[in-house]
Amino acid sequence: MPDSQSADAKSNVNRLNRIAGQVKGIGRMIEDDRYCIDVLTQIAAVKAALGKVESAVLKQHAACCVAEAIASGDEQEQRQKFIELVDLIEKRR
Repeated sequence: MPDSQSADAKSNVNRLNRIAGQVKGIGRMIEDDRYCIDVLTQIAAVKAALGKVESAVLKQHAACCVAEAIASGDEQEQRQKFIELVDLIEKRR
């Protein structure tokens, strides 16, 4: 894994660890019967943070895996990567 990919992976893991902490905090908020709007605000923050990680991983996939498939000249591999992306987009709907 090249250094930039390693740095990206470390950044994503750090983000996910922060998100895990936020989720635990939301659990405590619910246990403490905190105001619903405050809980919902924190849930929205977690969803946004996960969206950023998702976007980063998708960009890395396009820059690495998809680019390698294109460079390989292997039409079947290119088609497979395209199908994976289409399937992913369909699941998000």
